[in-house]
Amino acid sequence: MPAGRPPLFETVEDLQKMIDSYFQDGVTVKKVVIGKAPNNYVLEVEVPTISGLAHYIGFESRQSFYDYELKQEFAYTIKKTRLFIEQHYEEMLQVGNTTGAIFALKNFGWTDRQEIDQKTTLKDERIDASKLTDDELRILAEIQRKSGTSQA
Repeated sequence: MPAGRPPLFETVEDLQKMIDSYFQDGVTVKKVVIGKAPNNYVLEVEVPTISGLAHYIGFESRQSFYDYELKQEFAYTIKKTRLFIEQHYEEMLQVGNTTGAIFALKNFGWTDRQEIDQKTTLKDERIDASKLTDDELRILAEIQRKSGTSQA
């Protein structure tokens, strides 16, 4: 007799039906004030979330939702749903509602830093040793020793 709870969804179609229901009826709608008084206005914005979706379709945690992605037959459906929610947050960046969207996108694996490769190499570069001081020559010799290279 297998231990644990039975799976929440037996088929991809059952899962997709609940996901569709969430996007039709279960997504939280927030009122957002756009602009500054006296010319501001209130806009109702749908805010789909992974945790909201997981709760709506019956999971007890986001992790349980993510675990379904590990089941081959459900992987495509889960990935596509996550991408749809990620798209929502990306679109929020375009309308100026950035703080929450940036936080959410970081949880989707996005980064907001530049990575600069600062590696340099002396390979194929010639150094005129006659223009170096004794200290510079010692440093160069130590670098070459550590890197296993030499200047010809």
